[in-house]
Amino acid sequence: MPTIAMFYGILIQMYFYDDKKHHSPHVHAEYGEHQVTVAIADGAVLAGSLPSAKMKLVQAWMEIHREDLLADWKLAVAGEPVFKIAPLQ
Repeated sequence: MPTIAMFYGILIQMYFYDDKKHHSPHVHAEYGEHQVTVAIADGAVLAGSLPSAKMKLVQAWMEIHREDLLADWKLAVAGEPVFKIAPLQ
């Protein structure tokens, strides 16, 4: 499971071949013991949770990098290496 970005203690990951459970493009974010799965299209929470302030950071980052995330998604579901995406600064 490659980490595609890391900022403010949050890890953003995208799993290879991960289109079966949630059936839509998404990322996994971790902060401490918290984990969340978030839809790329609209930032909706598909599973799990993060503290509110951290969730807002993840959703803002996703809004900025939506095209990059979708490009990485296409690579990941094909089992190909994904690219790192610039962190939120």
